[in-house]
Amino acid sequence: MGVVIRQSIKGTLVTYIGAGIGILINFIIVPKYIGEELLGLTNILLSAGVLFATFFQLGTASSAMRFFPYFKSKDKHHNGFFFYLISLVSLGFILFIPVFFVLKDSITTFFAEGSPEFNHYLLWVIPLTFFLLYWITFELYSNILMRIAIPKFIREIVVRILLIGVYMLYGLGYLDLDGFVTCFVCVYGIAMLITFIYISRIGSVSLKHNPDFISPSLKKDFLSYTSFIMLGSIGASMVNRIDVFMIGAGMNLAWTGIYSMAFNMSNIIEIPSRSISTISAPLAADALKRGDISTASVLYKKVSLHQLLLGSSLFILIWINIDNIYSIIPNGGTFSSGKWVVFFIGVAKLIEMTIGFGGSLIGFSKYYKWNLFFTLFLTFITILFNWLLIPRLGISGAAIATLSTYIIGFGVQLLIVYSKIGLHPYSMGTLKILGVIGLSFIMDYILPTLSNPWIDGLYRTIIIALIAGTLIYVLKISNEANNIIGSIWKKLIK
Repeated sequence: MGVVIRQSIKGTLVTYIGAGIGILINFIIVPKYIGEELLGLTNILLSAGVLFATFFQLGTASSAMRFFPYFKSKDKHHNGFFFYLISLVSLGFILFIPVFFVLKDSITTFFAEGSPEFNHYLLWVIPLTFFLLYWITFELYSNILMRIAIPKFIREIVVRILLIGVYMLYGLGYLDLDGFVTCFVCVYGIAMLITFIYISRIGSVSLKHNPDFISPSLKKDFLSYTSFIMLGSIGASMVNRIDVFMIGAGMNLAWTGIYSMAFNMSNIIEIPSRSISTISAPLAADALKRGDISTASVLYKKVSLHQLLLGSSLFILIWINIDNIYSIIPNGGTFSSGKWVVFFIGVAKLIEMTIGFGGSLIGFSKYYKWNLFFTLFLTFITILFNWLLIPRLGISGAAIATLSTYIIGFGVQLLIVYSKIGLHPYSMGTLKILGVIGLSFIMDYILPTLSNPWIDGLYRTIIIALIAGTLIYVLKISNEANNIIGSIWKKLIK
């Protein structure tokens, strides 16, 4: 687990810097220069691109992790692994083009009433999908090689800096709407190119390969696994995107923008999990390949514990200051309608961070086919809950739908992991963290509210952070966390 902690800290540091830039974008630049309608347009556009890119990656996100140990070698070539990875993804993009035009009229009809502006820019989904498809794949290749910091730097910092430039050019009148959408899409093309340049330096991007290396049994296993994963990938992406589409179609772009800002605020909670899960996935794949259930169990518990610990800390920080945040940002009164979206999505994220790594364990095991049934089930209840709740409760209904889906869906996943592999993520540390969360919310309720949002946020954060941090250290929830806190404390007193 030491390598996981070290790599995760590096990746998380980059992600936190990116989050700081993201806060600047979401809480200052977007409300002041872009507004909720244009934010809604870009989020539907990006969600559509991600949805198509995820599906037409043809399951490589999971299959590459699972089968890389079979290709891994001491040289950078890894028996032509990059060739097979890119070939599969390129096939996916070729298949995407006809599928897109078949679905084009249905997509146009779906958004015609609520967000007709999106239909005007629908064709931009094609290049955006291309950029995202290859960018995600290049990132995946880097992650497999256990190099996560630079790809994260590109995703979390470079992309956001480029977006700031695009937003400012539009806000200051140097770009019209067409130019804005063009530059917005091109940002992801630049990210794709930079990531490709990086992976070409750390590994082989040669298309040379040896077909004889792939045995008939390996080929059969790969095709069988990838087919199931591919069928489930569209559902996995739909679960994370259906709310944006249904708000855009059933309400309008303005509400989509308000929801998107609140959702982006909740996304801060999962920052630590991006690094921990990314660096842990190859280790889990290797352990299950060797049949080492004991190592997989320790990994599952530690990933769950540290993701819950870090995620809940951020969730508490955000929620105790939620009213202060909306009172400080430009046009905060408009965006404050998303307050409860932040809460419900935040709780959903904590559930995912605590249990969700079990999906990777299933995917890397011989029971991977269960992930397809799980994903289809999750997709069905996601669509059902959104369809029932958005007309009645608006954007809060979409957030409640997501939370309900996560409670039921990840509960089912937990049962699958336990019944098939015999693993669960819980430990005594889990209960201790939940106790600290509960105490923090009680303290937030008791503390008086000051009229100045800056002063109120500062004193509230300091008091709750000191008490919660002390409890985490005294209760010895995490040896790794205690070592880090102890190291920082020693440096401070010196």
